[in-house]
Amino acid sequence: MVSAAVASVLGQDGAHFDLLVEKLMSPSNEERGQAETIFNECKQHPEQLVTKLVQTLRANGKSELRAMSAVLLRKVITKDEVSLWRQMSPNVQSALKAELLQCVQHEQDKTISKKLCSVVAELAVGLLDEGNWPELLPFMFQCVSSDSDRLKTSALLIFADLAEYNCSMTQHLSTLHGLFQQCLSAATNGEVRIAALRATTNFVQTLETAEERDKFQDLLPAMMQTLNLALNAREELAAQEALEMFIEVAGSEPRFLRRHLAEVVAAMLQIAEAAELDEATRHLAVEFLVTLAEARERAPGMMRKLPHFIVRLFSALMSMLLDVDDVPEWYTVESEDDDVAESDNHSVAQECLDRLTISLGGNTVLPVASQLLPAFIRDADWKKRHAALITLAQIAEGCNKAMVKQLGAVVEMVLCSFNDPHPRVRWAAINAIGQLSTDLGPDLQQNHHAQVLPALLTAMDDFQNQRVQAHAAAAIVNFSEGCKADVLTPYLDGVIGKLIVLLEKGTRMVQEGALTALASVADCSQSQFEKYYDMTIPYLKAVLLNANDKSNRMLRAKAMECISLVGMAVGKEKFRNDAKQVMDVLMRLQGSEMEDDDPTINYMLQAWARLCKCLGQEFLPYMNVVMPPLMKSAQLKPDVTITDADSDEDEEEEDDDDSVEMIRLGDKKIGIRTSVLEEKATACNMICCYADELKEGFFPWIEQVAPILVPLLKFYFHEEVRKAAVSAIPELLRSAKLAVEKGVSGGRDTSYVKQLADYALNPLVEALQKEPETEIVSSILEALNESMQIVGTLLEEAQVKAMVEQFQVVLKASEQRKTERQERKKIEDFDEEEKEFLEEENEQEAEVFEQVGECIGTLLKTFKADFLPYLDELMALIVPMLAPGRSSEEKRVVICIFDDAIEYAGEAAAVKYFEVFLPAVLMACTDDNADVRQAAVYGIGVCAQFTGMRFRPIALEALGRLRTVVVHPEAKLPENAPATDNAVSAIGKICQYQRDCIDASQVLPLWLNCLPLKNDLLEARMMHELLCNLVESSDPALLGHGSENLGKVVAVFAEVIAGGADLATEQTSSRMMTTLRTLRSSITPETLVLPWVRELENASKFISL
Repeated sequence: MVSAAVASVLGQDGAHFDLLVEKLMSPSNEERGQAETIFNECKQHPEQLVTKLVQTLRANGKSELRAMSAVLLRKVITKDEVSLWRQMSPNVQSALKAELLQCVQHEQDKTISKKLCSVVAELAVGLLDEGNWPELLPFMFQCVSSDSDRLKTSALLIFADLAEYNCSMTQHLSTLHGLFQQCLSAATNGEVRIAALRATTNFVQTLETAEERDKFQDLLPAMMQTLNLALNAREELAAQEALEMFIEVAGSEPRFLRRHLAEVVAAMLQIAEAAELDEATRHLAVEFLVTLAEARERAPGMMRKLPHFIVRLFSALMSMLLDVDDVPEWYTVESEDDDVAESDNHSVAQECLDRLTISLGGNTVLPVASQLLPAFIRDADWKKRHAALITLAQIAEGCNKAMVKQLGAVVEMVLCSFNDPHPRVRWAAINAIGQLSTDLGPDLQQNHHAQVLPALLTAMDDFQNQRVQAHAAAAIVNFSEGCKADVLTPYLDGVIGKLIVLLEKGTRMVQEGALTALASVADCSQSQFEKYYDMTIPYLKAVLLNANDKSNRMLRAKAMECISLVGMAVGKEKFRNDAKQVMDVLMRLQGSEMEDDDPTINYMLQAWARLCKCLGQEFLPYMNVVMPPLMKSAQLKPDVTITDADSDEDEEEEDDDDSVEMIRLGDKKIGIRTSVLEEKATACNMICCYADELKEGFFPWIEQVAPILVPLLKFYFHEEVRKAAVSAIPELLRSAKLAVEKGVSGGRDTSYVKQLADYALNPLVEALQKEPETEIVSSILEALNESMQIVGTLLEEAQVKAMVEQFQVVLKASEQRKTERQERKKIEDFDEEEKEFLEEENEQEAEVFEQVGECIGTLLKTFKADFLPYLDELMALIVPMLAPGRSSEEKRVVICIFDDAIEYAGEAAAVKYFEVFLPAVLMACTDDNADVRQAAVYGIGVCAQFTGMRFRPIALEALGRLRTVVVHPEAKLPENAPATDNAVSAIGKICQYQRDCIDASQVLPLWLNCLPLKNDLLEARMMHELLCNLVESSDPALLGHGSENLGKVVAVFAEVIAGGADLATEQTSSRMMTTLRTLRSSITPETLVLPWVRELENASKFISL
């Protein structure tokens, strides 16, 4: 039944519908909400509603109503989940298509015309491929060929939108090329040229092959001409629109520009350097150039080949850094985060220097910086000195490997500016030292502490300039985070003394910086901080108790952070007496009302977790206070707004709101309030910390926490939330298992652990397939492996099957990424710098395969031979990694999988895999890479131990390769020692388990002479026990003719006993001691001259016989 309101709106009188459209734009939420309700009811009558929208669009005299009708029409026929298009009869559909083309033909308003073109294009995407709008393309070609600039523009906008929506027009490429060329010519109207440029750039980005894109490359001069004509005509808005299009091409299809690269880049550099142009125009030109440099995956090394490009762009960015004013407000701000006096030029230049350096690499950028910076740093103009130091800080991350080689000179240059007469320059020098401490640590801390720390302490005395003081404290934080305790300890008296002075006499901003620095120093120095505890804790508690007004909220939050880190540093015995008072304050604060932007909440979440780590099980009574708000924060919903990408709504607000991050996804613009996500991520991480620290003590909270965290494995708004959820899964399982084992699970038994595992592990496995970040894929695999070790045989066959299927998905995806990177090597611009980048990217893939290998090893250990059928399913992906040309890490992991298969499935695995793997394993015993060598020789040992008669045919060859390893001149070098120990152990295992197929009298003395083992302690304990067994049985092959090897045995025994529990079990050491004492008691005058007696006398000097 039709409501009266709907009947009125859809009735004969069009004024009622027009009024509804007007109310849909009302600023009143109530009026707009009522109108939306009626409009949604109208969707039950699709043909009448669409007809009314078209009538308003064509006939209404108010442009804003016509524009809104176009937006609504687009929404109901293409955007809504249930499109009205499919609900209309063919006749109405045909009429609508015709009406839309009539509207395009006659609409004079440019804004409305653009919205109409979007409606036509979006509707056409679903119809053209099916041949259901045959009139459209002839209409568009007719418009482009007409004398009307308005119609040309409209048709080109539709072409552009069709390309953006991936509508295939490959069969019209030749025609389109001619049309675009014609419309880009200088003779055409400026709006037509811009529309043609939009259409051309969109098509270039959607063409599937390089050959197709090459057919459009000859349009580049005309495309650039469109930009230049707009600039020459001082039509900078049009020029900015054109630049944005070029940026899109630079990011998605950079090689399209290659044929005319030098000319395009030169033009963009000229725009970037043109001080007379609008800042926004220059910034877009810079963005194009940086985007092109960043497009390494599609055009590796291309930009490094251009002469003068880097010098000119670097110079232009440094010139932008000079746009900084020495205003009084800079000196009096209340927070270091205030960007007073920082222009847009300054901000853009900083960001782009950072991005440019990371994308091009230090070997390319640092020589340019070295060429330009010295003149700036010596200039009489403070702005240039300031710019040089800001530049140095911004390029440090991307240049870190190259800059470390010149670290002394860099540090000296920066420290000289600590004495600059201008406070802004001194601030910039301190800022540079802080950034260098982060990006070049720990080398800077290790080698230049004697210069840097005294300079920072002196800077803290600058009471005339609070920002310099506060920044010096902030730099202490940077320095401490990459510093070893033994480096910082000699300076603690001076550093802590200065920080206390700042707490006593500094402004609030300086006090906040001092608290953060004190927290970082405590965290670095750990137990060494105990000496200073009694002098610092009164200050910290005073701030915590007294900083209660709104202006001091951050100061109080920093005090929380500092106290909790100090407590962790000194330990619960020292901290216990103050802990209760501190936690009482936190409980009082937690129960109070706080504003949404109060930093106390986030800091308090972290402080509680640190206090838990400090107090351990003593913290349990506070969990009832801590957990409810923590779980509330963990359940925060993302504050997300979704609008059309071309919508202008709230654009200015979004641009001004730093807490909102904007993401474009297809035709949607997504705004996410980051502060909410950060609080959620912190809460999830803190829950993980509690579970990790409290173990079975966390059990009471599992049932409430698991349903919160497990769904967050798919929380794609924020990586840190997903990481925390991943890390929490094994912690929850461990807590449950320990609680059951220790009888503190409230009567729950192993079935509860199984239930929890079923609930958590299935989503964890599923997350592997959908996770977009390679780093988090590794984390998921690591958590999965840890979880499998905890639950063991509680895993069901279906779960194992699902895991193996996902391992296949992960390995195939990784292999695809590696193949794509290999393709980049074939591109003509590929160079050494790009090779280094590529190797870094492949390190993540190696970590993924490493974690897959660990998971397979755990499954083999758990299910033994029963897992082999599943391992067979992975073989097609694993075996190829042994091929020549594959990385050492890949080979190592494959060999480790083979080792685990033999160790845990024995002869059953040997039957399946000897023929496939053994030749490669034998060859790898002498591999140049020590890690590969170690895996291979270990594998020989487990083969000897677990495969019985199957090992016999290869025993002699295996011994030969092992001997090569242990007698190598560099066998004992630190990097080779673990592999050598495993080779020695493998020889021992051959002697122990395959003795009947070797000459033990030759092999055992070789093995004995390699003992004791001191690097691989697990193998060491096994081999030293074997030696003990052989000696106790008076093995003739070991002792040799006339017991000639007994002296070596005595020396090994003595060294093992002296090495303590690391080298042997207590039982083995005791047996060795008994043997030595027996030998000592058997000494006679006749035996005094024997070598073993002399060894026994030497041994008695450092062990008590």
